[in-house]
Amino acid sequence: MATIHEEITEKIAAFVLAQPVFFVGSAPLSGDGHVNVSPKGMAGTFAVLGPRSVAYLDYTGSGAETAAHLRENGRIVLMFCAFEGPPNIVRLHGTGRYVPAGSDEFAALRPRFAKEREIGQRGVVVVDVTRVSDSCGFSVPRMELVADRDILDRSHERRSPEYFDGYWRDRNAQSLDGLPALEVPDAAS
Repeated sequence: MATIHEEITEKIAAFVLAQPVFFVGSAPLSGDGHVNVSPKGMAGTFAVLGPRSVAYLDYTGSGAETAAHLRENGRIVLMFCAFEGPPNIVRLHGTGRYVPAGSDEFAALRPRFAKEREIGQRGVVVVDVTRVSDSCGFSVPRMELVADRDILDRSHERRSPEYFDGYWRDRNAQSLDGLPALEVPDAAS
C-alpha cells in the first residue's frame, strides 16, 4: 500500500536525488497508441525545483515519445527505486511540459543541473507534481552502482551542431504513433 504525501518533502527530495536511475512513463490519449517507459540517469541531470515541481535534462536519443505525449496530454509519472540501502519506491505523478533547448525558459532552468553534459541536450522536462507517493520496494533487487556510462557523452562530443538538427528533424519530430514531438526548423529555414 502506497503512502501519499502532500508534497515532495526534504526526505523524499534527498532520496530521489540520490538515485542513479529513474523511470519516466507517459502515454498518448489513443487507446491503441504506444505506452512509453524510459530509463533516465547520468549524475546531475535531475533537479527538485520545489515541493511540487521537478525537472530533468533531455538528451538526443532514439526517440521522442515523452515529448510527444507531453505535447498531446501532459500526463507523466516518474519512478525512483532504491537499489541500495533500505527498500523504497517513490512515484511522482503530474503534468509535464517540454521546454526546448535554446528557449529563454531553458536558459533559466539550465543552471539547476550539472554544468558538464551540455552537448546533445534537446530540452528540459518540467513536471508539476500532483501526487507524491512511496511504497515498500520489497521486491526491488539490491544492486551496486559501478559508474555512469559515458557512451552518450562521448558520442555527442563527436557530433557537430548540424548533426543534432538533422537527427531531431529526421528521428525526433514525431512519436511512434505519429504525434508531433520535437519542434525542429526545416533544413531550408
